[in-house]
Amino acid sequence: MKYLLTAALAALMAASPAAAAPRTETAVLAGGCFWGMESVFEHVKGVTDVVSGFAGGDAKSATYDEVSTERTGHAEAVRITYDPGKISYAQLLQVYFAVAHDPTQVNRQGPDTGPSYRSAIFPQNPGQAQIAKAFIARLQERHVFKAPIATRIENGGFFPAEAYHQDYARKHPFEPYILINDRPKVAALKRQYPGIYRG
Repeated sequence: MKYLLTAALAALMAASPAAAAPRTETAVLAGGCFWGMESVFEHVKGVTDVVSGFAGGDAKSATYDEVSTERTGHAEAVRITYDPGKISYAQLLQVYFAVAHDPTQVNRQGPDTGPSYRSAIFPQNPGQAQIAKAFIARLQERHVFKAPIATRIENGGFFPAEAYHQDYARKHPFEPYILINDRPKVAALKRQYPGIYRG
């Protein structure tokens, strides 16, 4: 799978020559519990900040208690701030699809179920939307996954989650949920992509 993802990434980068980029950009990705997503992307070189929160829905109901009712339309997500001179948006998508979550799951990841745990990309500009659509199309064409990709491309704002959710995996490294569901993802990032892994 790593080879096929890398091939898809290489094809995208060849088709889209790098242009002068601002010093920082943001990406918003949803793929299950935000604790694990945040933990993975905090270990990617070129990423300067990761915030857990909610994407889609409205600001008023963007609280953990409200979102947990599964009636607000939000997805648990992370906002990733990164230096495009060191890591590209397409490379972030590679990590997202390969190790951060299972993109074939519908409204669930691991033990967590419901629409708030869906796989979704929230492009922050038209360029990101184009890259995300092309990336998914290439993965589908190459049959990288045995099941269809469930990842949706959606519009919507991002709203930071409560303070106690931020850096949760780092603050609670031995909590059973983190040990079972999230630490293996970080280990997979280190094993599969040592060139962009940051300890």
